[in-house]
Amino acid sequence: MDMIGKVRRMKLRDKFSTSAIAKRTGLSRNTVKKWLKAPGSKAMGYPFSSPRLTMVASPAP
Repeated sequence: MDMIGKVRRMKLRDKFSTSAIAKRTGLSRNTVKKWLKAPGSKAMGYPFSSPRLTMVASPAP
């Protein structure tokens, strides 16, 4: 999992403070604050499913 995802989860789900997240991850508090302030990226969400290939029957010889 991406580090920014771990940081967001620690803040939102686990209710850790910014300082506690910084200590646990080894990141600076400024980096943690910046990541939490940033809007979610497409990488954070679930990816869209790719179109599925359809099976095409081959013509009988």
